[in-house]
Amino acid sequence: MAASVRDVAQLAKVSVGTVSNVLNRPDKVAPATVERVHRAIDELGFVRNDAARQLRAGRSKTIGLIVLDVRNPFFTELARGAEDEAAANQLAVILGNSDDDSDREAAYLDLFEEQRAHGILITPIGDVTERLERLRAHGTPAVLVDRSGADSGFSSVSVDDIAGGYLAARHLLEQGRRRIAYIGAQFEIRQVADRLEGARRAVTEVDDATLEVISAEGLTVLDGRRAGERILARPATSRPDALFTVNDLMAVGVLQALVMTGAVRVPDDMALVGYDDIDFASAAVVPLTSVRQPSRLIGSTAVSVLLEEAADPSLERRTIVFQPELVVRASSVRH
Repeated sequence: MAASVRDVAQLAKVSVGTVSNVLNRPDKVAPATVERVHRAIDELGFVRNDAARQLRAGRSKTIGLIVLDVRNPFFTELARGAEDEAAANQLAVILGNSDDDSDREAAYLDLFEEQRAHGILITPIGDVTERLERLRAHGTPAVLVDRSGADSGFSSVSVDDIAGGYLAARHLLEQGRRRIAYIGAQFEIRQVADRLEGARRAVTEVDDATLEVISAEGLTVLDGRRAGERILARPATSRPDALFTVNDLMAVGVLQALVMTGAVRVPDDMALVGYDDIDFASAAVVPLTSVRQPSRLIGSTAVSVLLEEAADPSLERRTIVFQPELVVRASSVRH
């Protein structure tokens, strides 16, 4: 049976209150008493019950982070930024992967509420405003990440994905490409739709340019490869001369399909631009042009905003939007 605070107090011949002070406010206890209590703790193998302490305090030392797909390195880097900032404030991040499943997302929100999380960061699948408002009413602040919260009443930290889509398509147009295809999936996700909107804006500025939308089943490397294979199955004269994929994972899959057959040369026959600038982008067999997002900065900034709102719930909500950057590599520029 695990040792209790009472067991420690009995062995050290002090009160339970003194043990509590040693654990939480050692500066209020005589050094000799502190040493005696710690000897008793070591002898008994006592482990403090942080869960109970946190319940008494009303809030735990954890931040819940819910992302769409933990397999995407963009979210991994975002989580690292959040974790670094949380650790600097003596907090920990618990990562939840919704996997684009609203029921799973709801389950994580319930779990973090039950655990009395210090706060929640979330990349929501749909509209979770009502659920987050209930959490906030119960003392748990929330910040949207990789999603604008301008109309939600919640602070948010994101990137201007319309600008990112515009950068990608405009670059392809500047390379002389005129038959551009946008490859994506789950167009109800704001980021997917915004990147398409940005690409459309760029294409409308060039009279003889067209934009085709190619739907995939998902947003993974395999989905990208399948989309690439479908493009290769077309007659050469009906293929696009440039591709813009909603993320780098899909771009890597498309590139695999194009390069493996040798039927299409990248970028000579078909240029390719991805999105996120994950580590794989520069290491691809044909280094990938991509729209870079400051993923770690998004995560760390979101934690900073969350902690400020946890300390003062009356603060005005903020909408922080970073600007994307186009990183040009070999996949889109003829040599």
